[in-house]
Amino acid sequence: MQYISKDNLFRLLDALKADYEVFVPVKKDEQRFYKRYTRPSDDIVIGEVRAFEPLKAFFTRAREVVAEGFKAGAPHSADRPDALVGVKACDLKGFKVQDFVFKDHDYKDPFYIKNRQENLIISADCTCSLQSCFCLAQDVQPYPQENFDINLSEVTRLPSDKRGGQEDGFVVEAGSKRGQALLDKHSSLFEEARKEFISGKDNQRARIVKEVEKNIKENGVPHQGLYKGIIEKKYESALWKDEAKACVECAACNTVCPTCHCFLLYDQKDENRMARLRSWDSCMLKDFAQVAGGANPRARLWMRLRNRFEKKFDFFPKTADIFACTGCGRCILACPAKIDIRKVLKRLVSDG
Repeated sequence: MQYISKDNLFRLLDALKADYEVFVPVKKDEQRFYKRYTRPSDDIVIGEVRAFEPLKAFFTRAREVVAEGFKAGAPHSADRPDALVGVKACDLKGFKVQDFVFKDHDYKDPFYIKNRQENLIISADCTCSLQSCFCLAQDVQPYPQENFDINLSEVTRLPSDKRGGQEDGFVVEAGSKRGQALLDKHSSLFEEARKEFISGKDNQRARIVKEVEKNIKENGVPHQGLYKGIIEKKYESALWKDEAKACVECAACNTVCPTCHCFLLYDQKDENRMARLRSWDSCMLKDFAQVAGGANPRARLWMRLRNRFEKKFDFFPKTADIFACTGCGRCILACPAKIDIRKVLKRLVSDG
């Protein structure tokens, strides 16, 4: 493993700007979100927890042109790839669902595949947790283990000149050939990670695991091993109507979820051109399942709420051997009605 100081990390990001649009997580008050990197600044937070917006936003845009004027070639072929810094493990699990839908199944989406092949992922360990975090219940550790090019584990060291104070840096691990090539290309920015750095990384990981375990215990969140068959068993349960009473049908839960992937295609034209656009869609919206003639198999809101849980905890486990929830807790914080996915899961598992 390698070590890179915080100053040298910023030098690496400066170098990456030659080939990528670099995005880093920043913190304002208690909100963390991605911003295009231009220069080092105090609001950049590589560790901490996931940004509010999901990683999927860099791989399938919320709204994008997929065909224009019916010309050959992709509309975004000239775009530079993105380098995404500080990506967390809960977002990386989202790739398992997104890849199944857009890359590894019958239909292959050229836009998504291009982004998956070209975008650079510089992930990072969580160095704190939110009360809404429950990744461990979904078999996701609070530190990346796969689907990254380079991972950063934030540690603190004494400066070599012993002038006093402390210096932040990162233990670095390559997770792909591209990541290793990047380390080799910029080898002057790195040094061999000493044993105390690696011990610091391991100790910090253990501390965050305990924090998340505490969140899970306090909220009574069941482990995903208990989810098998619960949707079928509770398909006609009254809990769906009960939980849906507070829902305002805003679709925030779908928008912020790292695994939700449904989209809508539509055409627009003006005096000069015709374009086909794709935008994120939401299974919580009334017209999502409506078909020609006006028929709607999920006309009631509680049916749509049930469908959301069915897809995450029944359809995907059966179809792709994946539970389509990463435990990131975004939907809990985004929901204006305070519908808590953890509480619904608890009811599904425990209610008679």
